Amino acid sequence: MNKFKLGLIINPYAGIGGSVGLKGSDGDEVRAQALALGAEARALTRAERCLAMLQEFIANIHIYCFASDMGEAAAKSCGFNYTLVGHANSHPSSAQDTLASTSALIKESVDIILFAGGDGTARNIADGLLQAGAEQQVVLGIPSGVKMHSGVYAVTPEAAGEILLCLLRKQLVNVQACDVRDIDEAAFREGKVKTRMYASMYAPLLPQFLQQVKNSGAAQDELVKLDIANYLIDNLLNDTLYIIGPGSTTKVFLEQLGVAGSLLGIDVILNRELVATDVSAQQLRDLIANHNGEVQVIITAIGGQGHIIGRGNQQLAPDILRAIPRQNIHIIATKEKILSLQNRPLLVDSNDPELDKSFSGYQSVVVGYDEFILYPIGISNTGLEVS
Repeated sequence: MNKFKLGLIINPYAGIGGSVGLKGSDGDEVRAQALALGAEARALTRAERCLAMLQEFIANIHIYCFASDMGEAAAKSCGFNYTLVGHANSHPSSAQDTLASTSALIKESVDIILFAGGDGTARNIADGLLQAGAEQQVVLGIPSGVKMHSGVYAVTPEAAGEILLCLLRKQLVNVQACDVRDIDEAAFREGKVKTRMYASMYAPLLPQFLQQVKNSGAAQDELVKLDIANYLIDNLLNDTLYIIGPGSTTKVFLEQLGVAGSLLGIDVILNRELVATDVSAQQLRDLIANHNGEVQVIITAIGGQGHIIGRGNQQLAPDILRAIPRQNIHIIATKEKILSLQNRPLLVDSNDPELDKSFSGYQSVVVGYDEFILYPIGISNTGLEVS
């Protein structure tokens, strides 16, 4: 039996800026700043979570990868046989190393390139495929960045594993061209969302596992957002610390409250006043530790994708979420945004699979003034509905 040739690329610093509120990880200066602020790299562990799903086929898989933390460490820790096809020329590894590893994997004629990173990583791989004249190469992304607008990513590391399992079990899986999108990180840090289609790559298409391209939200009903905002304002509790997630829906709430919060960061209010804006995970921990009263969270879903945790709000770290009662985590969304999910569940990808599972079930979503719906939150390891 011919072995399944799995190409593996890990961007070890993908997503490192998320928990410390830097909204990205592109560039040496940003990575250095994130590390100085105490950020932890998470791409390696997320790649390991995906590879752990493939243990039943471990004898039938051979991994091709770059040395050390660009692939070798994950292959070795999960017990796979592997062949090194190169190594990074810089530390930390750079976009040029991602390009070089893509080229090396094409020369090995791998069956699929599995990669862990964000939209910048997807762009680099798309460039590598173009340079190698291998645009037909099939790829699959393990979501590990701060911003992931591209359609080549599975919804979670385990969902990427499920897609690979379908291939290994010789099930019929369609392959389709998916958008590679990226955002201007400098503009993003200034509160401006500038995203565009950069390229396309072919990915195995299983809609329940593959991430949908983010909805721009341009057509959302602004009057409904105002209704939601007014309902929240009328029901704010005194002496309660409110953690407000990013998004246009939560931004309207802050504007109606009369505070200058951020569109893309996490803000904190107390007694209707802004006490901190665009905070990091550690700042959240400190604010919670120094507050004697109740803590509540208000978050919204990403249009088209449905993520409520793990996309753009990694500052809500697992330990923070565990410390807040589930009934104190409120989801707000317009009905239009919910309908754009086309019956797919809301998704949680906190980087803690057990915590993700604890969110599964039906939860109340505020969709208007004193108006709610019950909507399912998907199981983290599959992205499927809970019932």
